[in-house]
Amino acid sequence: MLSSVSIGLSGLEAASLRLDVAANNIANAQSSGVLPGNPGPAPYTPMQVLQSDTGSGTVATTVPVDPAYIPASDPQSPDANAQGLVAMPNVDLTQEMVELVAARQSFAANLKTVQISMSTTGRLLGIA
Repeated sequence: MLSSVSIGLSGLEAASLRLDVAANNIANAQSSGVLPGNPGPAPYTPMQVLQSDTGSGTVATTVPVDPAYIPASDPQSPDANAQGLVAMPNVDLTQEMVELVAARQSFAANLKTVQISMSTTGRLLGIA
């Protein structure tokens, strides 16, 4: 029973991380910076979550999206180079929305796993 709780809790942590990363990527999707090799602020580096099975749950880690930026035309930006190009974070808003929905569903499923396991344990011990 306790392993099902730890599995559910690790899933909750992973879903929370996926939600945080997607929200940060969406919030910073339009924050431009200078292209490499130019002086000035670098663009936001979007992240992605990698999740793997540990045998007793899951572990989620973040890694930068590769490539982290894409060149975009914005001649009015103070970060623009002589050709009017800036570096925009490589964020796919559609994919980030999918990540938000998946994180929500994963969170709900893992929470239900923990609740059922705790309820079953309580009944077995006669305390529920």
